[in-house]
Amino acid sequence: MDTSRWAAAPAPTASLRRRGAVLERAILDAALEQLGTVGWNGLTMEGVAAGAQTGKAAVYRRWPSKEDLVADALQAALPRLEGAPDLGAVREDLLALCRQARAAMFSLPGSALRAVIHECDQSQAGRFHGVIFDGVVEPTIKLLREVITRGIGRGEVRPDAANGYVFDAIPAMMMYRSKMCGSEWSDRDLEEMIDLLMLPLLRPEGA
Repeated sequence: MDTSRWAAAPAPTASLRRRGAVLERAILDAALEQLGTVGWNGLTMEGVAAGAQTGKAAVYRRWPSKEDLVADALQAALPRLEGAPDLGAVREDLLALCRQARAAMFSLPGSALRAVIHECDQSQAGRFHGVIFDGVVEPTIKLLREVITRGIGRGEVRPDAANGYVFDAIPAMMMYRSKMCGSEWSDRDLEEMIDLLMLPLLRPEGA
């Protein structure tokens, strides 16, 4: 009797022998999954390795600490802000940009990042503040600069409004009220911030 067709199938683990970027992506995804289920304090390198179906050594070779792993996982997953909106009016451009920033802040990785900062101690928090700055704040400021500079060219914005204090206003307000007041920034909240804070700041004299 020919039994060749009944030969044992390859061990399931063979398909899990991943390398390079594929394995790193699996580890980063597992870290995000752990954050979502057990939080910062419950996350362990062993748990991440199990979730990624790899060995603990494979995790430690790439990330020597939990802080390094989580920072990279969050940074890799944060939504990227798109190009500066160009809708023909500075108010509409600012609103569209604020909606992009809100989507990044309240995405799954953005929410996880804010939760991590609340859970970890002060020495660890500095690393994650850097992730927020690099992943959300700095890109928002860069696009704000484009929107405001374009508004100056159209005569909607006073020329001296292109300065660091003005560029900081929206990210600072959104981060402050999100953290201190629990604001989730509804469309109405964004409109009020633009109409009551930003437009008076930007408007040319006599306009």
